[in-house]
Amino acid sequence: MNPLEIAQQYFDAWNRRDAEAVLATFAADGTYCDPASGGRLRGEALAGYMNGLWAAFPDLSFEIASAGVAGGDLVAAQWIMHGTNTGSMMGLPPTNKSVTVSGADFIRVAGGKIQTVDGYFDSRAVPEQLGLQVLVQPKEIGPFAFGNSTRVWGGKNIKPGAFSVTVLEARSPEEIQAVARQSQGIVQEMLSMNGFLGWVGVTVGQRMMTVTAWENAKDPRQLLAGGAHAEAMKKFFGTELASGGFTSVWVPDRINARWVRCGACHRMADHERSAGSCSCGKKLPEPLPYW
Repeated sequence: MNPLEIAQQYFDAWNRRDAEAVLATFAADGTYCDPASGGRLRGEALAGYMNGLWAAFPDLSFEIASAGVAGGDLVAAQWIMHGTNTGSMMGLPPTNKSVTVSGADFIRVAGGKIQTVDGYFDSRAVPEQLGLQVLVQPKEIGPFAFGNSTRVWGGKNIKPGAFSVTVLEARSPEEIQAVARQSQGIVQEMLSMNGFLGWVGVTVGQRMMTVTAWENAKDPRQLLAGGAHAEAMKKFFGTELASGGFTSVWVPDRINARWVRCGACHRMADHERSAGSCSCGKKLPEPLPYW
């Protein structure tokens, strides 16, 4: 079987969404790499990468625009990827939007098996077509570390009486994604809990932190009763989750005034002290939620 036929087998297996068949086209030490893979993958790591893509895009397919032998054992293939995001991706809920992404694979074959696949495409194309933010920033500059965050508001604009804080140190990018998925389930449950006000999750490097605002310090105890949070605790105290971490509950010493700017005279006013009315006589905008 010539290199072009082996490359076609490889793409056919992708289009059948058959990880075992894809791996069968590779040599034992064959590797795969693309802008989103996080490095060279082989074996089970590659299977996990493919299954993650198919979970997010169950109808994922590759249309081969052109393919040819670029010289000796190297196949160059231009493709167009199509898919609809009906599954979770990076812990996010599905957008139900479709994507069309152009790219190319350079497939090196030897002894009837794939030695390397090097894929190239615009890594911003998928998130941009799904309506997701694409943020380019350094990981670290001196003492500063950079990451991303998520906020959930419970709809109550009242003063918090306590904050619960959780900190985990993940062991790998895959674990970060797993924790993000677990956090989504935990927050969904917290939205219906008594006293829940809001939640902020932050990921910086391998460190993952959450701060949850509650009406009083007893409210976080509801998380111990069962559900997604209790399952995450079992994984943490077992062997499945994080290299370390801690939880705590904080009671505020003081929460200062919420200032709002009057839409008429443009002056700042203490919303509570002024009972929602500016000194100019106009009604003030609603103040920012506490969390």
